[in-house]
Amino acid sequence: MRLSRANISTLEIPPGKSERIVFDDALPGFGIRLRAGGKRTWVVQYRVGTKHRRVTLANAATLDPEEARKRAKDILAKAQLGGDPQTEKMQARARAAVTLSGIATDYLKQAEKRLRPTSYAEADRYLRRYLVPLHEMPAHAVSRRDVAGWVNEVAEQHGPHASNRGRTCLSALFSWAMRQGLVELNPVVATGKAVEETSRTRVLSREEIGQIWLACRDDDHGRIVRLLLLTGQRRNEVAGIRWSEIDRDAGLWRLPAERTKNGLPHDVPLSADALAILDGAPVRNGKDLIFGDREGPFQGWSRAKISLDNRINESRVWFSGRNAVGISPWRLHDLRRTVVTHMNENLGILPHVVEAVVNHVTGPAKMGVAGVYNRASYATEKKVALNSWSNYVTELIRTHREK
Repeated sequence: MRLSRANISTLEIPPGKSERIVFDDALPGFGIRLRAGGKRTWVVQYRVGTKHRRVTLANAATLDPEEARKRAKDILAKAQLGGDPQTEKMQARARAAVTLSGIATDYLKQAEKRLRPTSYAEADRYLRRYLVPLHEMPAHAVSRRDVAGWVNEVAEQHGPHASNRGRTCLSALFSWAMRQGLVELNPVVATGKAVEETSRTRVLSREEIGQIWLACRDDDHGRIVRLLLLTGQRRNEVAGIRWSEIDRDAGLWRLPAERTKNGLPHDVPLSADALAILDGAPVRNGKDLIFGDREGPFQGWSRAKISLDNRINESRVWFSGRNAVGISPWRLHDLRRTVVTHMNENLGILPHVVEAVVNHVTGPAKMGVAGVYNRASYATEKKVALNSWSNYVTELIRTHREK
């Protein structure tokens, strides 16, 4: 019997049975399954080696017999060519169950163990909050077009630089998922950035250094800015400085590995001026963190920076008249670049010593096996360099005051 809409309605289940499968005579392997509850589904059966496989096509009430026959032919053709459509269907179902949200959760659990707290917080923000529109998509089905649309959406809602950071986090997630065998491709590859970023080259002049120093108040932000100028370290490292990291006997700030960008411990010699700034900071009820009124490090960067810039511009008007132009736009990270540049160009400090001062691991002396055995190198040179730099800053501030 060739199964058709007319004759399948006459089929019945034998008494005492819960189901029955009737196969089509014209297409071996194609049939219909009858169940006691009245449900009827199209099926196709084939053999792989010595094992029989059966694939359910669809409910007979929703799929026309001729369309079901076409689907059955496709499956039987694949089986004849050595394929296994049932296994492929199961694998497809399993892949569909692996959503981007699930992968992000597993990835972040692993990332939390190896990323610095600030880097992990950023990844968590982008992958848990910003990525919500793609969360329920099967990870293997996320296309380059999906990623590009998401990148553009983040740029519109949170800005182009946030979009670039999110794109980087998503690419890292897919690279990890590929290594875990969860996806085959990284759809972020070849997508465009919201904005092309260029390395900043802003270096503050001697006069600008003096203006910034004198505009700093005797508060947390002012002390942080002055320490950034005197030490050349990173903003988050200075903002998170702890009393327990200060070795007064040795005149050192001992940065632990978990607080440095490169994951290596770093000793920063403290000049007399730097120590004086720390001595002026209040101890907050036994709190180990030197800066910040709350549990964590100092916050409120934007407001404090705007206030600092306003004071700089006001002082410039005071000294130079109402037509004076304020200081050119600058960022706190420019202080680090300023320290490196002035040390090299104006103090003649050797480049590898400057690199050691700011904890850059570059060059043959600090990379590979040599870096492992050379971590204590340049301790004396670093101390001399930072003392010379402190004297340099003191002198240019004195000069600026006398103008």
